[in-house]
Amino acid sequence: MTDDAPAPRRRGRPARTSADTGPDARTRILEAARTEFSERGYDKTSVRGIARAAGVDSALVHHYFGTKDEVFAAAIELSFEPALLVPAVLEGDTRDVGERLARAFIAIWENPATRAPLLAVLRSALTHEAAAKVLRSFVLRRLLERVAAGLNVPDATFRAELAASHMVGIAILRYVLKAEPLASAPPEKIIEMVAPTLQRYLADPSAQGLTGSPSGD
Repeated sequence: MTDDAPAPRRRGRPARTSADTGPDARTRILEAARTEFSERGYDKTSVRGIARAAGVDSALVHHYFGTKDEVFAAAIELSFEPALLVPAVLEGDTRDVGERLARAFIAIWENPATRAPLLAVLRSALTHEAAAKVLRSFVLRRLLERVAAGLNVPDATFRAELAASHMVGIAILRYVLKAEPLASAPPEKIIEMVAPTLQRYLADPSAQGLTGSPSGD
């Protein structure tokens, strides 16, 4: 073979470029996943579609996140940002923990950048068991267990779950079903109304939980 002859073509997957690797690629995949889940829903979103939207090979999606469920969980975490949410709820006077939870939760839903993917997450969880399982795992392990660990009250996990159920119910009625007058109520009004209930769930030691009896028995 002469020096001018073309080199033989190599078989197999093309070599990855710098655009396909590194933190920028991971960020693109995660943002693409949020968009895909928001626009297409859980059942119609695929790893291949996420990769195509991010401009990477589908193998790279598996490399960073594993399965579709794990990509979904990562997209949930990107929206909730538990590393910021949990300290925002727990740091400060326990007499205001209910208000802080209400304020932090409503702020996430009122932000258009996080509302759309959260709507997709919630709708998917209501209609697909696989999505519901991922959301349950995230809420329990990444949010509620960490909140419960910071509560100095009996049945802390049970209380945190009650608080979460209250806020998720508000999210469904206000943002999914758009039930009036809740859908158009000012955020501050909602916070004012629900904070005392959340406070009782999270910090009132006399509230009856799974064990013990009400105060005075």
